[in-house]
Amino acid sequence: MAKDDFKRKHSTPPGGGPAEDLEKDRANGHQTEPSEEPLDDTEKSIDELASLQEELEKAKDHALRCRAEMENFKKRLSRQVEEERRYACLPILQDLLPVLDNMDRAIEAAGKSDNGAGLIEGFGLVAKLLRDVLAKYDCLEIDALGKPFDPHCHQAISQMPSEEHLANTVILVVQPGFQLHDRVVRPSKVIVSTQPTS
Repeated sequence: MAKDDFKRKHSTPPGGGPAEDLEKDRANGHQTEPSEEPLDDTEKSIDELASLQEELEKAKDHALRCRAEMENFKKRLSRQVEEERRYACLPILQDLLPVLDNMDRAIEAAGKSDNGAGLIEGFGLVAKLLRDVLAKYDCLEIDALGKPFDPHCHQAISQMPSEEHLANTVILVVQPGFQLHDRVVRPSKVIVSTQPTS
């Protein structure tokens, strides 16, 4: 009796078990499709990873650009500070040059008088001292006489025909010009030669 009860409990029901149901579905042409949820999750993860990778590349590129801009800014600032340092005394030099001009005029006027020998010598020493001070700060007189006319450092106030010089040559310096390093403090006022009139 117990044996019959065991068989009844563990025997396959008339409708068949899960394995038989699967076999029936296959025989009838039904295929069981696996769940698509794990595949969708994997695709989402791949897309998110690609998006994060792209954002990382953009961030790296942005960081490199910012670093390059900072380096360029530092270089520009350094050049600007150096230039300001080199030309810091430019205004005072511009103010000193008229003093030198007046000394030169006084020396020239004293030379035309008979009793001005001592005055000439004194003014000559002062003018030389002032020129030495200017040279100490790299403010040098522009060498213009006999040179081709250069509008960057010469200011032509007149033209004069000349057979001795080529056209556009500085034949007379009316007022000397000065330059600080490679920057003109003031241009030389000059008279420039032209071709002689025939």
